[in-house]
Amino acid sequence: MRHQKVGRKLNRKGSHLKSMLINLSCALFLHEKIKTTLAKSKELRRIAEPMITVSKIDNLSNRRLLFSKIRNNSILHKLFSDLGPFFKKRPGGYTKIIKCGYRNGDKSPMAYVLLVNRNNIQNKILKNK
Repeated sequence: MRHQKVGRKLNRKGSHLKSMLINLSCALFLHEKIKTTLAKSKELRRIAEPMITVSKIDNLSNRRLLFSKIRNNSILHKLFSDLGPFFKKRPGGYTKIIKCGYRNGDKSPMAYVLLVNRNNIQNKILKNK
């Protein structure tokens, strides 16, 4: 029985799943929108939103905490200098998932993951549908 087991396995081992979700979150912070499968996007939300919450307060311990997960100085700088102050007054819900059809090869549901209220990216996506 799976009592109190949270999260999707996505047919990967633990280390592969962890590194894949960290890479997806780095891509999300860098590009502010990514296109991935619906299941991965729902798991990505569980990883990326706490990172943005930590980046709201810029101090050395928070920087070290996020650097231990991200391991990329440019993305870390963007989190603390751009994204953290931008979402300072927002209590949560920094990402938005927009479904965008099915992939041609295996018909898995695809979705856009984007940061909320950033440069009208959402309007561009909705116009292209």
